[in-house]
Amino acid sequence: MRYFIGLDGGGTKTKCIITDENLNVISEKVGGPSNFLMLGTETVTETIIQLIESCVKDSELDFHSISSIVLGTTGGGRRTDAEILENSIFNYARQKNLPISLFRVESDARIALEGAFSGKSGSILIAGTGSIMFGKDKNGTIHRVGGFGRFLGDEGSGFRLGQKGLNAVAKQFDGRGEKTLLSEYVYHEFSIKSPEELITEIYRNNFDIASVAPLVIRAAENSDKIAQEIIETESVEVILHISSMKRKLNEKILLLSFIGSLLTKDNYYSYLIKEKIVQQFDDVLIKEAENPPEIGAVIMAKELFYNSNPSGV
Repeated sequence: MRYFIGLDGGGTKTKCIITDENLNVISEKVGGPSNFLMLGTETVTETIIQLIESCVKDSELDFHSISSIVLGTTGGGRRTDAEILENSIFNYARQKNLPISLFRVESDARIALEGAFSGKSGSILIAGTGSIMFGKDKNGTIHRVGGFGRFLGDEGSGFRLGQKGLNAVAKQFDGRGEKTLLSEYVYHEFSIKSPEELITEIYRNNFDIASVAPLVIRAAENSDKIAQEIIETESVEVILHISSMKRKLNEKILLLSFIGSLLTKDNYYSYLIKEKIVQQFDDVLIKEAENPPEIGAVIMAKELFYNSNPSGV
């Protein structure tokens, strides 16, 4: 029996699992964050190796039983960055005499896609702090829409909702815009009650702009016109993502899974997007993810092993 390791990494934690070839989970552990672009390669390398060691020890297997490992994490989609972390992992493993020979870094979105459809074709729409859409066609080719970041994109994301919500608050402060519940919500949630405090929070205190997104949704649910206009505009952008992915995959039915709390939770925003999908498409089917991202990482680890060892030896 062969065993594989899949890791789902993020900005706050990393989940590690070991499964057999049939995706039965043998061991699982949770460790620290693995956003190596933010925390640095050296720190994340130590976190990942320690997490893998803990998971292997808990499984009562040894490293020679592990056929391959895949980590999906933020920033892993850029091959040049991913290779830097991969080389760091290999070097550190050699220093510790750990027999890790097959290890690959992928994006967190990529492993989410593989997990959602168990390695088969389909598409995922991610709307968290940022936004991006990934799809896999029947030939196994990966396509993407969006993902250009906050300066060029992130339409429909928490960042974009929050940014527009704070812009509406700024306009109300100045008398350039209409009154909105958002000003009241921002005051109660963040104690921001003046232009000076808003500017200080945004430009000096590294304010989490995406954290305002739930307030925009709440204001829309309470019939706030400004908030509803924001959500309407961003929902249209999400539909454009889906239209583009439909053309790229060219499938009779586009299978679509949502990733991220903005879309997976029942709220004004997710309801509006689902309503638009039903109204505008008769060939898009919304499905819940079949498996979590860490299982997607295992699926990719299996593929990595068998591509490297066609005979399975």
